[in-house]
Order: sequence, then C-alpha cells, then structure tokens
Amino acid sequence: MTDDDVEKGLEGVTVTESTLSNIDGDEGRLIYRGYDITDLAREASYEEVLYLLWYGDLPTEAILTQFREAMAANRGLEDGVLSVVRELARQNAAPMGALRTITSTLAAYDSDAADEADPQNLVANVRKGRRVTAKLPTALAAYVRLRNGNEPVSPRADLDHAANFLYMLNGEKPDPVAAETFDMALVIHADHGLNASTFSAMVTASTLADLHSALVSAVGTLSGSLHGGANQNVMSMLREVDESEKEPADWVEDALEEGRRVPGFGHRVYDVKDPRAVILGEKSEELGEAAGDTKWYDYSTAIERYISEEKGLAPNVDFYSATTYYQMGIPVDVYTPIFTVSRVGGWVAHVLEQYEDNRLIRPRARYTGPTDREFVPLGER
Repeated sequence: MTDDDVEKGLEGVTVTESTLSNIDGDEGRLIYRGYDITDLAREASYEEVLYLLWYGDLPTEAILTQFREAMAANRGLEDGVLSVVRELARQNAAPMGALRTITSTLAAYDSDAADEADPQNLVANVRKGRRVTAKLPTALAAYVRLRNGNEPVSPRADLDHAANFLYMLNGEKPDPVAAETFDMALVIHADHGLNASTFSAMVTASTLADLHSALVSAVGTLSGSLHGGANQNVMSMLREVDESEKEPADWVEDALEEGRRVPGFGHRVYDVKDPRAVILGEKSEELGEAAGDTKWYDYSTAIERYISEEKGLAPNVDFYSATTYYQMGIPVDVYTPIFTVSRVGGWVAHVLEQYEDNRLIRPRARYTGPTDREFVPLGER
C-alpha cells in the first residue's frame, strides 16, 4: 500500500494494536484475551467476561463476588435520569435514540465527572464504565415498560446481570433457560475487534474526550442498520415468511428475484460461519423445543441451507440472535439496544486501552475536487 492508495471503509487497514479480542475469519474463531468465545459462552458469566476485558484476567470466585456486588450496587437510576427516561418514553423516542440520550445524561450524574479533565485516570474511568454498564439495562427496561404504560421495575441485587434485566423488563424472575440464554448472548456480543462502533469510541477517546462522550459516539454508530440493526431485519423477514405460508426457501428465492436482500448473512471479517451464530443457533433450537414449537428455528435453518447452497454465504450472529430474542418475548425494536447493553463492556475496555497508549486518530482523505476556481464577488454572481 502506498500513500496514494485509498481503502474505502478502511477495509484491510491495520490502524492499532489491541490485547482485547481477535477474529480468525478463515477458521471462524473469536477470542477474548486468549479465551475462545465458545468456552466463555458456555462456561463464563457476563460479569466474568466484563472483568476479563477490563482487568485482563478471569476473576477468582472471591473477586467475582465483589465485582458482582459492585455492579449490582450501581444498577439504580438517579431521579433525574429516570425523569429523562420517562420523557423519552412519553415521546415514543426511537429506542437507540433514547439510549444515546440516556448515555449522555448519565455523565451529568456520575460522581467521577470532575475527573473529565483527566480522561486518562484509569481508576476513575473503570468506575464510570462500571456505572454505565450497570445502569443501561435498568434504563432500557424502564423505557420499554413506560412506553407500554407500565411502571419501571426496580433492579434486584440477588440476580445476576442477565437475569436482572429480564426481570426488570417482564416483571417476573426469568426461568433458568431464558436467563442462561440471555447471559450467553451478552457474552458473545461483548466485544468483536475493531468494529465500527468500537472504532468510533476510540476516535473520540483519542481526542482525550471523556469516557461518556466516547460511549455516546459508539451508541450512535451502532444505531445504523449496517451495524447493529440487522437482527431486527432478520426477524421482520422471518415473520414475512410465516405470514406468506410459503416454504422458506421458496420465499427467499422469490425475494432475491425481486432484488431484495436477505439479512443476517455474510460478514466483513468471517469467511465461514460466525462462531457466535453457531452458539445462538443451538440456543434458539433449545428455546423452541422448551416451548414445544421450533417453527422459528426451522425457518432459519431452511433459509441458511438455501443461502449456503445458492450464494455460498454463511450466517452471522444477527441471524440467530433474532429468533433467540423473539422466543424470549423481547420486542423486535429492542434487539439493537440489547446489543448496546452487551457491547458497552467492550467499548469501555477499548477506550481504556486507547487512553493507556494514546495517539490522536487522524486519517487523511484524497482530495478529488477542483483546485483552480476563480473567486467571484457576491454582487457579481
């Protein structure tokens, strides 16, 4: 690559080094700090993964207990924040827009806000990150309930991060299968290399803006349909398939002939099936079997077979997260906010890493406009 080369979307361009996560697109492997995502998803809780990303190692049982207690102690929303959530729900704001505003509002109530003048204060930033990660699920659950005409449900300190969110969302303690599945979903979405939202957080952090500003940038980036919204599109497609009464493969064939795009397939990094799709595909099947109806899983596998055979594309994580969330009764327009609730842990880790060895991120663009235009005074134009 020369100075004159332009790589649209920075595809294939290495811009930094990181110890947080690595993607092997050829093998279909994802690791967090050296641990395979399959092992973490099946054996570790989201709280353990947060600790791993933020501190570099898996916690001992005693340390994990302390960490969980600290997370739980920060779940509650200040009255001012809850007032903002109420107003956003009253206005029926778009869920991702609401989360963006809430994330910004949290900065005003953070007890470490005075340290914004020193964004490289690691201890203060870890505390900020812990608060945001603990509070966003509470805010999201409250927003969903309020827009549906229900009062928010206060968090429970005796439930872990995943189970507590489902409890606050639905008003009842989730069954073990749902709680385990949701925890697993949080784990596999926690980090994923230098994706668009993570990169935007790092760009903001590289200016030495405060942590909350970096997270607001990330939430805004994730809201785009080319990044965080694909699982919503997948579920909309599957419901169309169901209403059409066609065989899934026939529906997809017709859709492709009409020039429509089938969401949930292909990935900028993976050349094979996304390992996270493998994990969630199994959980989607389990949830269907537990409910006595595997319709949504069956639709998905039929479409996967067709696209694989006809287009040579494999599903990404969004394809099976759609049916997994749907079978847990989660509203479709809340899928991307849930992505946010998980990925915020990875964003915090990357921002901390950026602060630790900071250099302003400032790429260049090749100018392709005119260079010798003659200026004409206003009165002569």
